[in-house]
Amino acid sequence: MRSLRHYLRFLAAVQLLPVLESGEPETLVGGQAVLEGVMMRSPHAWGICVRRPDGTLATHSEPLDRPSDTHKWMGWPIIRGCMTLGYAMGLGFRALRYSANIAMDSLTAEDEKKVEVPGWALAINVALSLGFFIFMYKFVPLVAATKLKNVYPAFGNQILFNVVDGVIRIALFLLFIWGISRWPDIHRVFQYHGAEHKTVFAFESHDPLTVPNAQSYSTFHPRCGTSFLMTVMLIAMVIYMLIPATTFWARFAFRIALLPVIAGVSYELIRFAAKHGSSLFAVLTKPGLWLQRITTQPPADDQVETAIAALNGAMELEKQRGGELVIA
Repeated sequence: MRSLRHYLRFLAAVQLLPVLESGEPETLVGGQAVLEGVMMRSPHAWGICVRRPDGTLATHSEPLDRPSDTHKWMGWPIIRGCMTLGYAMGLGFRALRYSANIAMDSLTAEDEKKVEVPGWALAINVALSLGFFIFMYKFVPLVAATKLKNVYPAFGNQILFNVVDGVIRIALFLLFIWGISRWPDIHRVFQYHGAEHKTVFAFESHDPLTVPNAQSYSTFHPRCGTSFLMTVMLIAMVIYMLIPATTFWARFAFRIALLPVIAGVSYELIRFAAKHGSSLFAVLTKPGLWLQRITTQPPADDQVETAIAALNGAMELEKQRGGELVIA
C-alpha cells in the first residue's frame, strides 16, 4: 500500500508538471517542486534536494547544456518557448522520478550518483500527459461548446463560441487544480512549490540564501508554470477567434496544430511580463498569480532548507562551468 501511494503521488505530480515548473533556464534561475523536495536549475546546471523518510537530505546535481548554444535557431523568439517547454518537461520528469525513488527507499548510494530516465518511460509518461491535456482541455470544452451552440444558435457566433469554449476550458482546469489540491500529499508538493519560489526571490534579490531570508518573500512568482498555463488558455481563446473554422473536427484539428504557436507566444509574454512588471502584458499574468494561492502554499522551514540546498548545488556547478546569470 505504501508503494502504491507513492506511485500515485508520482503520477499525479507528472500531470502537474507544467504547473510546478518555473523559471527561464536560458538566462535565469528557476525550479520545480518534486515529491518531498525541490529541483533548481540554472542555465548550465541543475540540482535537486529531497528529504528522506528518516529526515536526512538526499542531494544530486548535474551539468546542463543549453539547447540554444548548440542550435542557435532554438533561441529564436516563439521557437524558444516550445523548445524550453519540452526541455523543462523532460528534466522535470527526471527530477520527479528521482524524488519518487527516494520516497520509496529504492535508491542505493551507488544509484544516487547516476540519475537517468529510460527513454521508453519518458515517452509513455509524456504521451499520457499530452493525451490527458488534449482530451481534457481541447476535446471536452469543444464538445460542450458545440452542444451549447446546437441548443442556443446565438453561440454560433465566432467570438461568442470561442469565449464559451475558453471559459469551459478554464473552469475544467480550475476544478482539476482545486480537486487535486485537496489531497494532503499534493498539498505538501504545493508547499515545496512555495519554498522554491521564495528561494528564487531571495536569490534574485541578492540576499544571502538563509531560511529566514527566503521565508520573508512571497510564494507568488510571475514565471511560475501556473501563470504560463493560464496565459496559454487566455491567448488560445483569442487566437481561436481568428481561425475561420466552422466544423467540429476542423476546429479540433486547429486546436492541436496551433499548440506550439500558442505555447511560444505565451512564453514570450510571460518572459516579457517578468522583466516589465508594470507593462500592459503583465496584466495577463495576474490570473496565474491569483491561482498560485492554490498551487503554492506557505512552506515550513525544513522545506525551504531543501530548496536552498538544491539551488546551492546547481550554483556550484554553474560557477564551475563559468555561467553568467541575468537577474530579473
